[in-house]
Amino acid sequence: MASTSRTIRTAAVIAVGAVSAFGLAACGSTDSTSNGNASNGDAVTIDYMHRLPDGKDMTAVKDIVQRWNDENPDIQVKATKFDGASSDMILKLETDVKAGNAPCLAQTAYSEVPQLFVKGMLQDVADEAKKYEDDFSAGAFSGMKVGDAIVGLPQDTGPLVYFYNEAAFTELGLDVPATLDDLTADSATAGAAGKFVTAFTPDEASNWLSAQAAAAGDTWFSSTGDKWKVDTEGDGAQRVAAFWQNLIDSKQTLTTERWGEGFTAALNDGSLIGHVGAAWEAGFLLDSLDGTPAEGQWRVAQLPDFGAGEMSGPDGGSGVSVLKGCEHPAEAMKFNAWFNTQVDDLASQGLVVAADGAVKTPEKMERQFGGQDVLAELATATKNLNPDFPYAPGFSTLSKMNEVAAGAGSGSASVADVFATAQKTAVASLKDLGLPVAE
Repeated sequence: MASTSRTIRTAAVIAVGAVSAFGLAACGSTDSTSNGNASNGDAVTIDYMHRLPDGKDMTAVKDIVQRWNDENPDIQVKATKFDGASSDMILKLETDVKAGNAPCLAQTAYSEVPQLFVKGMLQDVADEAKKYEDDFSAGAFSGMKVGDAIVGLPQDTGPLVYFYNEAAFTELGLDVPATLDDLTADSATAGAAGKFVTAFTPDEASNWLSAQAAAAGDTWFSSTGDKWKVDTEGDGAQRVAAFWQNLIDSKQTLTTERWGEGFTAALNDGSLIGHVGAAWEAGFLLDSLDGTPAEGQWRVAQLPDFGAGEMSGPDGGSGVSVLKGCEHPAEAMKFNAWFNTQVDDLASQGLVVAADGAVKTPEKMERQFGGQDVLAELATATKNLNPDFPYAPGFSTLSKMNEVAAGAGSGSASVADVFATAQKTAVASLKDLGLPVAE
C-alpha cells in the first residue's frame, strides 16, 4: 500500500490534478491514533499544534479554544504551542506522522504545503474545505491547494503593501505612488534630498521578489501535461528586475539587509521614508520610532501597480493543515473554519488574518500609524492577492536568490540574475525530488 500511496501523491503533484480522498485515507487514516479519537462518551477530541506567539496583551490561543470547547461539547480541541523554529516543528510532525500519533491539525506555511503533501504528511480535505472557501481571501485560500487537492484552511497572510512617512512625503511634495513609474519618480525626488522611498533588501529576496513578480501578474509554477512548468523570468519578473536595477544603478534606493542594523538606522535617522514590505511588518516596523518626533508620521497604502492592476503578491503567511492519519477530518475542519474566522482574536496575535470581515486595529498600531485604520488597509491588500501564484515542492531552496541579490546590490550581479537563479534552482529542486519538469 505504501508504494501505491506514494504513486497517488506524486501523480497528484506532477499533474496538478485531483487526489481522491480514498487514496489518502486508505493508506493513512486507519491507524489508531490520539489525534482525533472519541472521548468523553461520543465526543471527538482534535489535537491542534501551532506556533502563534501568545504574547502580552494578546488573546491567548487556549482562551479562544476554550470558547469553542464550551460551545461544542461533541468536538473538543486540545491546542499545543510549539516553542521552536518552524523547521523544527516540521521535523517533529514528520516523525509523528510516521509513528501514527500526529495531531489532526497543525500550522503550516503556504510555501511548505506542497512539499509536505508530496511527503504524504497532509490529507486532501477538498470536499470539507470548499464549504468554507467563501469566508477567506481567494489568494490566501489558494495557498492551501496542491493542484485540486486542498489540505486545510488559511489563517494569516503577508500581501505586499507600501509603507511611507506621510510627513516626509508632504515636505518633499510627493504623492503616494500609484504605479512603478510614480515610485521611480518619487525615488529621484527623494534621492536629490538625500532620502530613500524604498530599500532593496537582499536577505528577503526569495520571498520579497517572488511576491513582487506575483504582484506583476506572473505565475511561477504550473503544469503542462504530466510535468511541472517553471517560469520565474516572465514579463512581470522582468518589470520588477528593471525597476530595481534602475534604482540601484542610480543610487536612488537604500541597499541594506532587512534584518540588519542598517535598515533600522535609516528608519530612525529619517533617511528611509518609504518601504515595499509585507503586511505583517506593520506590527513592529515602527517600534523604534516610539517616543520620537517621527511617532505617528507613517502610513500604509496599497502596493503600487506593478503592471497587473490592483494586485499584490504573497510574502509569507500560513494556514492550518489536516495531517495524515486524522480520523475525524470533518470535525477538525469545522473547528479549523471557526478558529480562523475569529478575526479580532487572531489580529491580537499580530496576524494579518486571511478571513473576510472587519477587524479592529490594535491601539499600538493605530498610534504608530497616526490613527489610521491599518488593518482595514491590510484587509484590502489581502483581497488583492494574486489568486494564481501557487508554490512548488522545494520552494525553500530558492533562498539562493538571496545570495545573488546581495551581488546585485553590490554591483557584482544584476537583479535579472536573481530571477534566473530562481529558475535554475527551482527546476533542479523539482528534479531532485523525482518530479518531471517541462524544459
